[in-house]
Amino acid sequence: MEGIGNDYIYVDGIHQDVIMTPAFISRISDRHFGIGSDGMIVILPSQNYDFLMRMFNRDGSEGKMCGNGIRCFAKFVYDHHLTEKTYLEIETLAGVKRVWLKVENGTVQSVRVDMGKPSLDVKMIPCLFEKTEMINEPLQINQNIYYCTAVSMGNPHVVTYVDQLDFAIEDIGPCFEKNQMFPESVNTEFVQVVSPERLKMRVWERGSGETMACGTGACAVMYASYVNGLCGRQVDVELLGGVLHIDYEDGHIFMEGPARTVFEGIINEEDFKNV
Repeated sequence: MEGIGNDYIYVDGIHQDVIMTPAFISRISDRHFGIGSDGMIVILPSQNYDFLMRMFNRDGSEGKMCGNGIRCFAKFVYDHHLTEKTYLEIETLAGVKRVWLKVENGTVQSVRVDMGKPSLDVKMIPCLFEKTEMINEPLQINQNIYYCTAVSMGNPHVVTYVDQLDFAIEDIGPCFEKNQMFPESVNTEFVQVVSPERLKMRVWERGSGETMACGTGACAVMYASYVNGLCGRQVDVELLGGVLHIDYEDGHIFMEGPARTVFEGIINEEDFKNV
């Protein structure tokens, strides 16, 4: 499934046992030797909420949340008749996310997600910056100075602004990701401000590299731009894979966008167990 190009392998973990080792996940996520994806997301039962979502990056490391992933997750459970509800509460490592499904002719077309409260507290990110917040602060990367805003959306993000997005992100992205300022590594968003109503971005995700889209990243970009006075409370964020609409209401970030099933199939776990 994919949400504006951010693609994951979705596995029903309610009716079957699912291997969740790094070796297995990185193998099936490989675009040459496996299915090919930005990682794997598993649908699991929750004791207190509608479902539990676990998401893994392409390298097998576990992430806390994925905004594009949770939209596809919601579509999966509805389209596969695991629920008939169009409002869901989904448990994640980044907390419980509230989700509203827009259904047409029995199929989910788009999903709106309450992504929760963003935080600028460097301890929450975590970020080892000397002040309590990093807002438009200089950070030296590879002998260059980038002005950065650090945001937690339940996972760590650092946002920096550029004049244009045509650059070798594979050269600079890892330097942000592994910078000592971010002890748990960081997702990095490079942003071009088109207007107060529209932002363009590229994202380097920790553990996955550049991806077509990142939902939590788009939310972090909106909030960083809002606190820097570059946009209002509603903005369209254009990523390589498409556009997400982001609202900031009552201290919460809401994200709305599409979710699509690309194909379904069966893999033989025996082929991957010993990789």
